[in-house]
Amino acid sequence: MDQRTPTRWRRRKDARPEEILAAALESFAERGFAATRLEDVAARAGISKGTLYLYFKSKEELFKAVVRETLLPNLARIEALVETFEGPSPLLLEQLLLTISGVLGSRIGAIPKLVIAEAGNFPDLARFYFDEVIQRGLGLIATILRRGIARGEFRAIDVDRAVFCVIAPMLVAALWKNSLEPYGEAPPLDAKALARTHLDLLLRGLQAGER
Repeated sequence: MDQRTPTRWRRRKDARPEEILAAALESFAERGFAATRLEDVAARAGISKGTLYLYFKSKEELFKAVVRETLLPNLARIEALVETFEGPSPLLLEQLLLTISGVLGSRIGAIPKLVIAEAGNFPDLARFYFDEVIQRGLGLIATILRRGIARGEFRAIDVDRAVFCVIAPMLVAALWKNSLEPYGEAPPLDAKALARTHLDLLLRGLQAGER
């Protein structure tokens, strides 16, 4: 073979982690955590299993890297927006829900479904996900709700409970798209349309003043 001919084994080294993580996300989404094998991820990424081990020492480390590269950047962007946003809180809540729907309505939505399904068998991964994603996400929602209450834009509510009401339909969308939707006859769920409908109901319930 001509040594100058590219093969799937010879790629730019700096591109490999990204390719591995993309392959891992697909494998985790299709097979779950327990059934995913590192050799399958390596084959999907077009590398050898030994090369994969140069970047990720275990399947648990690989899963954490997928979470950190797919979900956490979105959380960081919303956190930065909340810190600098000067507009009305309903608009900030809209930005949050549309961002979440865009993420969970994509292939990334398989991650929370996977964690929920396999938390009992892999408690360390569940704790990692809770600390890295859930706590930050619920904290963001609580911050927006408390901001709106303080500014007189939202009525006084039980914020600690309301955060679950805000996020619940988005999680249902992720579970639906990655579990039941492929087997039903209904049109695919539009996660962004769901987010807008949910926002309309939320804002009517949060509206300050007499009701």
